[in-house]
Amino acid sequence: MAVLLTEQELHNLAMNIVGEDLTSQGYEFMAVNSKLKKDPQFVALKDKKMHFVIVRARTFPEDANVYDEAFMIKMRDHALKFEARTFYAGVGLGRGDNYQLPVEKNQPYREIYNGLQEIL
Repeated sequence: MAVLLTEQELHNLAMNIVGEDLTSQGYEFMAVNSKLKKDPQFVALKDKKMHFVIVRARTFPEDANVYDEAFMIKMRDHALKFEARTFYAGVGLGRGDNYQLPVEKNQPYREIYNGLQEIL
């Protein structure tokens, strides 16, 4: 019987995907928070500038690129107090052979990740 990933496990998977992307771009992590509903997930430095990154795992039929605009503006306003830039990182996750189905433990998965979206 298939065992599906929990919401926290999906979130952790999305964080790993985004964390690898940030690392490959030369970001230096100052803080990482993987608890659900604790934002931002990453506080990182790049080019001597602080960045707040909010990560969200999404499953079909949700669009990984769509975010809660009011919430993200609130996060941006908070980041500005620290002279930080704010980014949204949405990661769509689905089963490997059929993206429309949920991710199962220890099974292949597919991701849709279009990188960081800056909240201006």
